[in-house]
Amino acid sequence: MDAITASARVAALSNAQIAELLTGAAESADGHRKRALQRAARAAFQWPEEAAAVVAEGRSLTQLPQVGPWIATAIESLLADPPEHVEPPEIRRGFLALAEARATLAANPDALASLRSDLQMHTTYSDGRATLREMVRAAATRGYAHVAITDHSKGLPIANGMDEARLAEQARDIAAVNEELASSGQRIRVLHAIEMNLSPSGDGDMDPAALASLDLVLGAFHSKLRVTEDQTERYLAALRNPDVQVLAHPRGRRYNVRLGLRADWPRVMRAAAESGKALEIDAHPDRQDLDVELLRVANQAGAFVSIGTDAHSVGELGSIELGLAAALRAEVPRARILNFMAAEELAAWVSDVRANG
Repeated sequence: MDAITASARVAALSNAQIAELLTGAAESADGHRKRALQRAARAAFQWPEEAAAVVAEGRSLTQLPQVGPWIATAIESLLADPPEHVEPPEIRRGFLALAEARATLAANPDALASLRSDLQMHTTYSDGRATLREMVRAAATRGYAHVAITDHSKGLPIANGMDEARLAEQARDIAAVNEELASSGQRIRVLHAIEMNLSPSGDGDMDPAALASLDLVLGAFHSKLRVTEDQTERYLAALRNPDVQVLAHPRGRRYNVRLGLRADWPRVMRAAAESGKALEIDAHPDRQDLDVELLRVANQAGAFVSIGTDAHSVGELGSIELGLAAALRAEVPRARILNFMAAEELAAWVSDVRANG
């Protein structure tokens, strides 16, 4: 395991740092060891507690997902003799591990309980793996007052995006679900929303008349996400789109896959604040977009923030912890986080944004 050991000692390695070191080791390994290192590296971000704490308490690391005896020995060696610096490349930088997020939430004990909503999730109406009712039932167990169903629009056929007729069908289904919830005494309400595909020029792909009755419209870029030129004008155009209230997963980054777009971020954040529109924290573990660094820029500009899990199955709803922890670390005030708003307050905010274009 020489590839992942070093002589200099520093403070206990975090799970994110362990993940980076295992990823580096995988690059020089082969066969089943390479695959084992890769699996453990990805799993490290989702370990519920710090590996260092497990070892310090005398417990076996094999209780953690994707950690067998060989990987456990490698991690123990890293913890006993950590490298002096662990600096991920940009494509893997700025991603919180679950254990880090939970430590942040533990320091803010009422934050998660006070969260009223998850404002991005998908169903079988587009590319989700669970039905509308399944997603709502699962969200209800988390104590939410409301959730936004944000299936994809027609400009993204790879994600089974909805056209206007399908959107209208979904509206009827959501109305029926809300009636069922109310008649059974459940407090949760379903907001009809959409993740609308945006062209590089900031234009949407749906008839504005079909969007007018929705509770919320997220706009998102899904193409030309690997360009390296400055995309500031692209973001400013999206923020000028009168049909959009939230700019979803703004950078378009993905862990170890795509860096995401580049822009004059202070300028973009100021434009968002001036328009009154929100920038999203997509809390999916592989996205975490915006990250803490850019959230600090957004916070300084005074922009609103929306948190969504981008869940495509009931099991992915738990990633809300990553998004909320990022907002807390960036010190975004609750008054500017849409998820702390009551449904009526959120509706008033959407109405104001629409009125201002």
